[in-house]
Amino acid sequence: MKTGIKGSFLSLILLTGLQLGAVAAPQPGQPAPDFTLPSSQGNPVTLSSFKGKYVVLEWTNHECPFVRKHYDSGNMQKLQKTYTDKGVIWLTINSSAEGKEGYVTAKQAEDNRASDKSNATAVLLDPEGKVGHLYQAKTTPHMFVINPAGQVVYMGAIDNRPTVDQADIAGAKNYVALALDQVMAGKPVAESATKPYGCSVKYH
Repeated sequence: MKTGIKGSFLSLILLTGLQLGAVAAPQPGQPAPDFTLPSSQGNPVTLSSFKGKYVVLEWTNHECPFVRKHYDSGNMQKLQKTYTDKGVIWLTINSSAEGKEGYVTAKQAEDNRASDKSNATAVLLDPEGKVGHLYQAKTTPHMFVINPAGQVVYMGAIDNRPTVDQADIAGAKNYVALALDQVMAGKPVAESATKPYGCSVKYH
């Protein structure tokens, strides 16, 4: 009887552990979790449909000063254009919940895309935060680079200057650009994970 109770208790602990670990953050070298989200233009976008291509995921919140630093300076748009011109798919994701800072409707997201002159392949809406939680996106911006095999090769900050000062962009080490340059040249990514910085993602 005691063994049965002990066994049941152990099974419960193991089950709970599995449930808690079910949404583990992706790690460099591991498959990027697949997802489908609606774009600001109304069409569904599925990550796995880009298998065979390099993909960048960029978490955003247009009201966040860290995001504004990179958009108002033109830095993010320049980065997007540099790599989309090379065939990279760039997906900008908004996981702000309705009623929270940064939440946008599809029309608002499309208006922001136009006013910011974004060069992203698509702007995706994740108001329930499902994909944000799937990737454990913590900040805006929070960046991920995925290789043609569908594996995460970089995750973390956009660069090594965690400030809102546009003047810091010029001398910054851009981790995303470095990761893309290295992996596209067939080299290992020297820094595959860094600590993201910015505003917290405004989940429910």
